[in-house]
Amino acid sequence: MALLAYRDKHILSAQQLRKLSEHKYSCFSVSLLDPLLQPWWNWLVAQTPLWLAPNLITIVGLILNVVTTLILICYSPNGVEAPPRWTCLLCALGLFIYQSLDSIDGKQARRTNTSSPLGELFDHGCDSISTVFVALSACISCQLGHYPNWLFFQCFCAIALFYCAHWQTYVSGTMRFGRIDVTEAQFSIIAIHLVSAALGPEIWLTKIPIVGLSWNYTILVFITFGYTLNIINFLKMFTQGGSGKNGSSVAGTSVLSPSIPLTLVVLPALMIAQKSPQNLFTEHASVYIMAFGMVAAKVTNKLVIAHMTKAEMEYLDWSLLGPSLLFLNQYFNCIVPEIWLLWFTLIWGTQDLLRYCAQVCLEICQHLRIDLFRIPYTPKGATPHPATASVSSQSNFGSSADKNGGSAHRKSKSKPH
Repeated sequence: MALLAYRDKHILSAQQLRKLSEHKYSCFSVSLLDPLLQPWWNWLVAQTPLWLAPNLITIVGLILNVVTTLILICYSPNGVEAPPRWTCLLCALGLFIYQSLDSIDGKQARRTNTSSPLGELFDHGCDSISTVFVALSACISCQLGHYPNWLFFQCFCAIALFYCAHWQTYVSGTMRFGRIDVTEAQFSIIAIHLVSAALGPEIWLTKIPIVGLSWNYTILVFITFGYTLNIINFLKMFTQGGSGKNGSSVAGTSVLSPSIPLTLVVLPALMIAQKSPQNLFTEHASVYIMAFGMVAAKVTNKLVIAHMTKAEMEYLDWSLLGPSLLFLNQYFNCIVPEIWLLWFTLIWGTQDLLRYCAQVCLEICQHLRIDLFRIPYTPKGATPHPATASVSSQSNFGSSADKNGGSAHRKSKSKPH
């Protein structure tokens, strides 16, 4: 991790680190599936070794999810070619493992007395990346590449709504989840993958009797309905106002201020896709979504940090370099092949995101005097080392989910560790 970090450069100020240490997690959830899955998560965490760090559980789940999706993309990069059935089954398995591990990392942290603000931040950071790959894999599995506009809409809606969930938290100070939210979305996508694995991805292109529409249009209707419910819940935030002074955000800034970074990602993505003379999005859909997805993940991480440190969010970011070059290239009649700049955007955005996250984790670890992927673990019968006990105590921050016996515990964005 230290190899990826910046040299002689600090991202978080001393005041931000102090605010981070004081951060208290707040969550409200009325998810339909979470209570039903609690027994499975409780059993799974009970089988987990006490020496296994919560952040290590999170990153393993993310890697599995990303790798299985990349395998799917290799066989169907545009969502037009039907991928082999086994790749869809692999994606379903990868997403289920990711969802399960992402649900127990917070439980493992409280079980080992190693909860900290770093765990919450690390969890959200991994989820911001996973969102891109989960949305893309679902679209490929149900053959949405045949409808490029719908493919764009579904993927960027998922990315934007994840950002909006943290925007709402930045304003109110509490992470909120509706009845149909991330858990339900993840299991719906697992079901899509399983159908594709059992009947073949081509099944989604067959027509429904009488109605005359293909099955993937039915999926689009249900997903769009879920998006609409989340958007309605999000818009309620503006009528209720923020938790800061005079209805402002937790940082005392305007409740509308986070709209600027999101607009700087989504609007260029839409304009470049629509105006591309080389059909950049249609011909290279997966690369396009991953490239802009990494940029969106970066600005989402900055929003999460702004919330946890109660600081104003910076609007401009170096991750926007790739989209800016694509936009300027189109303005000057594509003097450089667009695909070259698209790959540059993906590579630049990925390395920028990883280096940023590595630096932030390094600074927080140094401030809290904890390790990212290791926890103090004392075998039975041994006497804890005084320094170890001090670190464990210092990094223990309780979760509001504990008060409800874990009922407010959610995967994805909800649980800190």
